[in-house]
Amino acid sequence: MKDDLLNSFKEIQVETPVDMIIRQIRELISSGQLNAGDKLPSERQLAEKLAVGRTYVRDAIKKLEFYGILKTLPQSGTVVAGLGITALEGLISGILKLEKRDFVSLVETRVVLEAEATKLACIRRNNQDIENIEAALDVFHNKVKLGDPAVEEDLLFHLKIAEASKNSVIKSLMLIVTPEIMQLYKELKVCSDGVSMKSYEAHLEILNHIKSKNEKAAEVAMREHLGGVLEFSHSNLVS
Repeated sequence: MKDDLLNSFKEIQVETPVDMIIRQIRELISSGQLNAGDKLPSERQLAEKLAVGRTYVRDAIKKLEFYGILKTLPQSGTVVAGLGITALEGLISGILKLEKRDFVSLVETRVVLEAEATKLACIRRNNQDIENIEAALDVFHNKVKLGDPAVEEDLLFHLKIAEASKNSVIKSLMLIVTPEIMQLYKELKVCSDGVSMKSYEAHLEILNHIKSKNEKAAEVAMREHLGGVLEFSHSNLVS
């Protein structure tokens, strides 16, 4: 009986400033105060009115632009896309649901993106790409040797591989999921000292396969590298 009662409670979802900005835009569209083609105030004006940093406003606009709800026109600013109210509301509702921090889904998405990015990097990388990946790996290694957290440096290495893939969509998608993953890595302490050193060794193996243009081996190495985090995510569900 007590268990049934406990199951009746729902987890409280704390909205981020980005969520709140997106929700306000949806309400303005629903009420008819914002229509297709209408121009939004500038980032500065919105930040001042909402009493938040411009970064939050920029992130909300970028997310809505990515899903085609807003669009930025040269010399004109940011405007509402030419979709019907019902379609706009539905899209924004979907985005707000995606804002719930589902660690498993984020990591699963990351594995799919990075496996493909690694294969493409083997095919398309040039000498500058190799230098960029090596530089990122050196920064990561130096941080690990000092015993300092290296979450950002770890993910920078992976982003350099995405850049080497020459697929702008893969890189853009990674930039969307990466900040949330990075925050959850810190909260869940995914990158302990031992794990970080193992990550360095895995990174080095992946880099060597990219250098030799061995697509299959590079993809396998990347999947194995991220397999531990995927397993960890399934055993520490965050939703």
